[in-house]
Amino acid sequence: MKALVYHGPGHKTLEDRPKPEIQSAGDAIVKIVKTTICGTDLHILKGDVPTCTPGRILGHEGVGIIDSIGAGVTTFKPGDHVLISCISSCGKCEYCRRGLYSHCTTGGWILGNEIDGTQAEYVRIPHADTSLYHIPTDADEEALVMLSDILPTGFECGVLNGKVVPGSTVAIVGAGPIGLAALLTAKFYSPAKLIMIDLDDKRLKIAKIFGASQTINSASGKVANEVKALTDGKGVDTAIEAVGIPATFVLCQDIIAPGGIIANIGVHGSKVDLHLERLWSHNISITTRLVDTVTTPMLLKTVQSNKLNPAQLITHRFSLDQILRAYDTFSRAADTGALKVIIAA
Repeated sequence: MKALVYHGPGHKTLEDRPKPEIQSAGDAIVKIVKTTICGTDLHILKGDVPTCTPGRILGHEGVGIIDSIGAGVTTFKPGDHVLISCISSCGKCEYCRRGLYSHCTTGGWILGNEIDGTQAEYVRIPHADTSLYHIPTDADEEALVMLSDILPTGFECGVLNGKVVPGSTVAIVGAGPIGLAALLTAKFYSPAKLIMIDLDDKRLKIAKIFGASQTINSASGKVANEVKALTDGKGVDTAIEAVGIPATFVLCQDIIAPGGIIANIGVHGSKVDLHLERLWSHNISITTRLVDTVTTPMLLKTVQSNKLNPAQLITHRFSLDQILRAYDTFSRAADTGALKVIIAA
């Protein structure tokens, strides 16, 4: 089969690999129909994720069709159309029983990280019964790819961890796909202000279309003053960090109101400064999280009932043979206008 393989920082190739086989009773082999590229894949290629070693097939998102199942799989059968969760969970260990599926002792974020992933024609899914979701055969499969990772990530790590509530003020730092996913799902709670902050005017324009009440281009260097002006001098109740670099985490500290919450989503590959000399007395909370995908069933129902349209996030489409071009397009988003790219296997 064709697969996109990581060969160390900055190096990837599309090559032939053996089709995966069942290794344990709970496995399923899924024929990929649609997959995508995540910002986390770019972090891997930068060398920010040491658990991903050279030779790994990348990718942790997608929809597909069950090709074969292990003897222990009871919920799925060959031919079923499924959504692949970016998080594999056994459902039985201590962490899974607490809803912390991302820390499953035999799963978690392993796809495209510790085991071969979805940017291929086929993928092996461990713990299939608790790591896949049935989807209707007439569903918009491209839209549902967004439920593998970015929508539950934006929702759980940003909106839920940030405790967005009706009437609150929210700033999302980073108008990339994850930031926009947080924006779309924050609207569930009707905050009074949804402020999107980014360097890219094109993405800020999209954020406005998606429902941001205000947008700020951070190139001005006066973001904190502009946010304070929009919030009666207080700052925001929730600041969602959706980039993963030191400057944006510091910006969240600059704009958070007393009693507020900084909800980190970004994948940080280098240390950041925490300004406790300013914040020690401000009653703020800082949350971190790897998505657990506990909200995927709810989000799936929300999409199926047309209350949420994740297809808005898709800007480019490629075939698997074009995946290197897809990576180039996705990695140069400022030039190409890419949000999420769909790759047909």
